[in-house]
Amino acid sequence: MTARFLRARFLLPMDDGIGRDTRISDGYVLWSGDELIEVGAFDGLVAERLTATWGERLEVVTSEGATFFTTDLCARFPCHDGVLLPAFVKAHGHDHEPPIIGLCRDLPLTAWLDGVVNPFTTFMKEQRDVLADRLGRSPQSVAYRKARLDDIWYGITSAMTHHCNASKYYVDDLVASAEEAGTRLIAAIGSQDRFYAAHLLDTPDEALARLDAAWEKHGAKPRIRIVPGPDQLFSNGPEMLVAQKRWGREHDTLLHCHSSEEARTTAWFCDTFGMTPVAYAAELDILDDDTVLAHQVHSTPADLDILAATGTCIVHNPLANTILGSGMPPVVEMIDRGIPLAVSTDGSGSADNQNILAAARLASQYQKARLQDARVLSAQQALELITVEPAKLLRIDAGVLAPGKAADIVLVDLSRPNLVPTRTINLVENLIWATDGSEVRLVIGGGEVLRDGERYLTLDRAEILADVQILSEAYDAWKADAPLMSGTGANQ
Repeated sequence: MTARFLRARFLLPMDDGIGRDTRISDGYVLWSGDELIEVGAFDGLVAERLTATWGERLEVVTSEGATFFTTDLCARFPCHDGVLLPAFVKAHGHDHEPPIIGLCRDLPLTAWLDGVVNPFTTFMKEQRDVLADRLGRSPQSVAYRKARLDDIWYGITSAMTHHCNASKYYVDDLVASAEEAGTRLIAAIGSQDRFYAAHLLDTPDEALARLDAAWEKHGAKPRIRIVPGPDQLFSNGPEMLVAQKRWGREHDTLLHCHSSEEARTTAWFCDTFGMTPVAYAAELDILDDDTVLAHQVHSTPADLDILAATGTCIVHNPLANTILGSGMPPVVEMIDRGIPLAVSTDGSGSADNQNILAAARLASQYQKARLQDARVLSAQQALELITVEPAKLLRIDAGVLAPGKAADIVLVDLSRPNLVPTRTINLVENLIWATDGSEVRLVIGGGEVLRDGERYLTLDRAEILADVQILSEAYDAWKADAPLMSGTGANQ
């Protein structure tokens, strides 16, 4: 048995056992395989004990070009000038979107979906063989590998991917991207049977068959989870939603779905069906603590009552909600009512990046301004909403640094000018208010180093970026002659 060791000037365990707001000076983590063994403050006695116990079986993880904190203590155990904390957990995203960053801007949600997301995923489906010959791999694989590259860049090692649109047909490619990268994946496999681009519509039997096939092939893999992911509450009828929730209950999984994201579409839904999307879901008995709704921007008081009573989980995506002009949900009120909530990035096509620290910052800033109360959503709470809270929501042993938890760790470089001065008193505050996202120095997932500075250890960065450029340019050429799409939600 061997172990690995990492030490830094600060450590944020985010552990309920010792207090989530605990800030440790000169901290270390020790792990073996994918499991943390020790987490705590470092000193000479720790150094002696680790040396006596592990000897040559102990690997001390360092980083090329890293800055080390000046110390005379135990030269064998260098102290990084940084902070160790749990790797970030992304509770909602879309892995088909990295090649469409910056396209079809200044449009509301459903017009944007029909303007770029549905055409792009259709393009990859229709041109799959031609593009595979040109790229040497499927176009879907190109997009999903870029999603993994983006996640790891920002310190995300666990992600729930809402795998919808035409991407829903290519679960194997999605899983392969996570296995190659070494990240944890919860694949929420999509469906639509109404009010959506016609060529993407399913029957319940087709949607369940996709779930069954993915479950049989990937359900037993340790860092892969398969869950039902009906795309939108408006785009899935009662039979579809009830069938997928039944499947989730039979397989003891989550169910993940978009809800009440855009004002225009939510109003259209209410006018069409005489109830809010949340009331619709409650009437179908698909809301409980295993249901995760993305966005839920437009909520009535009655909606909040239903969400609190059922324990339904919400994933807030402030980057996308602002860019698409969708609005922002009453996050503080949700938290005050005990509604489980996490902050995420959404897909790169709507958010334009996967900077989850920026998402946490915007979530807090917006609520402070909305309520005109600087005391709400502190930096500590914002950090919890991208670590421990989404890990709980997704039922994974990550988001915390504690013995027995997953060895998913990030080291943030504190030697950058924007993070100097940092000390214990302003450590968490600087992570939320002062970072630009590029300060992540080391990313460890499943106990393995996935990124060291600019260098990826599991992915070929140059190859992936070149492939994405080719794919994106090929889409531009295809789109020039493609028919316009419409029919999604309020974009009838």
